[in-house]
Amino acid sequence: PSPPPLDLAPQRIVIVGGGAAGFAAAERLRALGFDGTLTMLSADRDPPCDRPNLSKDYLAGTAPAEWIPLREPGFYPEQRIDLRLDCEVDAIDLRKREVRTMTGESHGYDRLLLATGAMPLWLSLPGLDLPNVHCLGSLSDARKLIADCADARNIAVVGAGFIGLEAAGALRARGLGVHVVAPEPVPMARLLGPEVGRCLVELHARNGVDFHLGTSAAGYDGHALALANGESIDADMLLVGIGVVPRTRLAEAAGLAVRNGILVDARLRTSVEGVYAAGDVARYPRGPGDVRIEHWVHAQRQGQLAAANMLGAEQAFDEVPFFWTHHHGLDLRVCGYLDAWDEVRIDGDLQRHDFIARYFREGRLVAAASL
Repeated sequence: PSPPPLDLAPQRIVIVGGGAAGFAAAERLRALGFDGTLTMLSADRDPPCDRPNLSKDYLAGTAPAEWIPLREPGFYPEQRIDLRLDCEVDAIDLRKREVRTMTGESHGYDRLLLATGAMPLWLSLPGLDLPNVHCLGSLSDARKLIADCADARNIAVVGAGFIGLEAAGALRARGLGVHVVAPEPVPMARLLGPEVGRCLVELHARNGVDFHLGTSAAGYDGHALALANGESIDADMLLVGIGVVPRTRLAEAAGLAVRNGILVDARLRTSVEGVYAAGDVARYPRGPGDVRIEHWVHAQRQGQLAAANMLGAEQAFDEVPFFWTHHHGLDLRVCGYLDAWDEVRIDGDLQRHDFIARYFREGRLVAAASL
C-alpha cells in the first residue's frame, strides 16, 4: 500500500543525525515557528558539537572542552527538541512513515530529514585494530586521542588531506613528534594545485612535521608503522585520516535513490515524498550534474534550508561552498568548487603566506583560496 497523502502542515518531524545539518535544521524549525513534535536521533554519545574544532584548537589543547558543545544542555528541553543520544536508527518504514531504532523504539513522522553525515574510511591492514590506533570522527574519538597523547612521544598520521594535516599541526602543538604518510607526491595538489599544496607541506615541515610521501602504510605492530617502501616509523600511536564515506545504509535499505550519497533535488527532497536529506550525505544538483560537499558551513546552510522547505518554503539550494582549514596559526579560507578547475592563478607571496589563489575552468572563476 502507498503511504497516505502528506499533510500540508506537518505535526511530527524526525531528524536522523546530530551533526551540523541536523542541528541547524532543528534550531531553524523552532525559529520559523514550527510548534509540533521535533525528534532528533543522534548516534553520537555527545550532544551536537563544534566538529571542525576537533582537529584544530581542541586537539591542540588551546580550546577548552566547554567551547565544544554548540548549545548549553538546557537549550534542547527549552526548545522542545527531543534529542536522543547514542541512538542508532535501524530502519525507515516509508509506508508507515516511521523510523525504528536499534532498541526497537518507533518514531512516526510527517516529515523526515536524513542528516546522517559521513564516516571515516578505514584501512584493512595488520595492526589497525590495536587500541592505540585512532580516527577523528566524533568528540569521543577526539577525547580518546587526547588521552593517549599523555603517554606518547611520536605519532604517525596516515593521510594528508585537510583533517590529516590539521591534526598534524595540532599534535605538534602538544609537543609530539609527528610523521605524515601519504601516497601522493604533493598533498592537496589535486584540490588546491601543486603550488598551494607545496606551500602547506613546507609550512608543516618548518614546524617540525616529518613527511613520508609517495608511499603508504603497510602494517602496524603498536610501536612502529611499516611503510610500503620498506621504511619503518617509530610511532607510539597512529591516526588514520584518509577521508570519509557518506552514511547511506538507511536510505538505501529503505529504497531511496542513492549514488555516493542520497540523491536530492534542488529543494533537498529525496526520491520519496516527505523525506529530505542535507549535509555531507546529500548529493544535490549542480549545473548539468550533481555534487556532494563535505563542509561544515555548507551542511549548516543545507539543514536550515531543509527546515524551511519541510514547512512549505519551496526554496532551491544555491549556496556557494565555503570552508576554512587551520595550520600552525594560519587559516586557509576557500570559497567555491574545487572539483574541476583547469587553471590556477596566484596573486601575492606563497613563501610569506600572503596570497590568494583563483581557480578557473575554461576561463570562468569557480573557486578561490586565501591565506
